[in-house]
Amino acid sequence: MRCNKFRFRSGKLSRTREKYGPIRAATHLFPDGRTVHSGKARTVRSGKASSSGQRSGEPGGLEKPGAIAIFIPPATLAARPGRPQVRPRPKSIAMIYRSKAPLRIGLAGGGTDVSPYSDLYGGAILNATVSLYAHATIEPTDEPQIVLRALDRNQTLRYELQSELPIDGVLDLHKGIYNHVVSQFGPIESGFSLNTFVDAPAGSGLGSSSTLVVAILGAFAQWLRLPLGSYDVAQRAYRIERDELGMAGGKQDQYAATFGGFNYMEFYDDRVIVNPLRIKREYINELENNLLLYYTSKSRVSAEIIEQQQQNVLSDNRSSVEAMHVIKQQAAQMKEALLTGRLNRIGELLHEGFVYKKRLASAISNPLIDEIYDTALRAGAIGGKILGAGGGGFMAFYCPDVKRYDVMDRLKYFGGVFHSYDFVEEGLCTWSL
Repeated sequence: MRCNKFRFRSGKLSRTREKYGPIRAATHLFPDGRTVHSGKARTVRSGKASSSGQRSGEPGGLEKPGAIAIFIPPATLAARPGRPQVRPRPKSIAMIYRSKAPLRIGLAGGGTDVSPYSDLYGGAILNATVSLYAHATIEPTDEPQIVLRALDRNQTLRYELQSELPIDGVLDLHKGIYNHVVSQFGPIESGFSLNTFVDAPAGSGLGSSSTLVVAILGAFAQWLRLPLGSYDVAQRAYRIERDELGMAGGKQDQYAATFGGFNYMEFYDDRVIVNPLRIKREYINELENNLLLYYTSKSRVSAEIIEQQQQNVLSDNRSSVEAMHVIKQQAAQMKEALLTGRLNRIGELLHEGFVYKKRLASAISNPLIDEIYDTALRAGAIGGKILGAGGGGFMAFYCPDVKRYDVMDRLKYFGGVFHSYDFVEEGLCTWSL
């Protein structure tokens, strides 16, 4: 199983050298765990993170001191320059390839990761992944057929094996990822079935659509042994969803799903920087106890809200832009509160953020959401917010001490559902069997 990172682990390799001696050219370890018996290896003496914000050891960045850098001979590359060869396992070996990626709760800075704001001013977000997942399973078959299933939506599509699937509004995420893999890495010669399931509905505000893209891309990477690092997966997932499929949205969800854990993220025109936070376990336990996750039972289409938000930035709507500046600053304030254990301050920041967030677009809130929010505050919550773009989906409420029980009792009237969860540290996980 490969979880969270597709990276060299220099400490492990160092211990291997101590126990077995130098790693010779005949056996090379790759980030996804596979071995090859060609090429050469050398020890990197020094290295720093690249200017793009990539962590050391990632493709595109420099390796950590002592890590093993692998030089792949040209014979292992695809015929077309710059394209790694797609090499499914032999059909005689029956394998199943699985992946899962966690959904996220956005704690502060939401909306500042959306272009054009992030391009013009730079964005900042603090989010955390939770124990709700997007799942993907790929099973190769002997039939020249592609079968796509979204089990949570009861949708199934079948196609003859081909190089490009039509984008027509039905399971476009599944088809868009397949089209991207084929266009970038070459044709897939085996038929297969792709089954997916997401633990939260679309439009939930937990980043379910983008997380599903990460999970499916991870399953393809596991099957085809694609040389993708964590930043590669997140960047490609963003490109597939936003550029190739034209779906409106920000950048945080793809990176949260890939990296996992509590992260302070910075967004710029040409790069994304993921800063993992080391938060004391007792602070995380208390936050899990105090932060309620409430599903309003009303999903929403985020694209319209995001497009209005984008237009407000382009037209230089001062009220909206100034509100986004404040929301971005709150991400840094939320980071400080988490690291220092000032947990009640988290509730205050959630409330302040929700007040400013409603100024970004008119559809972010509505009378039902406002009534639910006001009822929670009267029952003892310090603050809360609508998760995701707004308009429906999940809400979060910070309830100190034992106030959570009063809040849960008062919100029964609205017919929503409270979801239990845990914060999780691991991001994208892939494995085969």
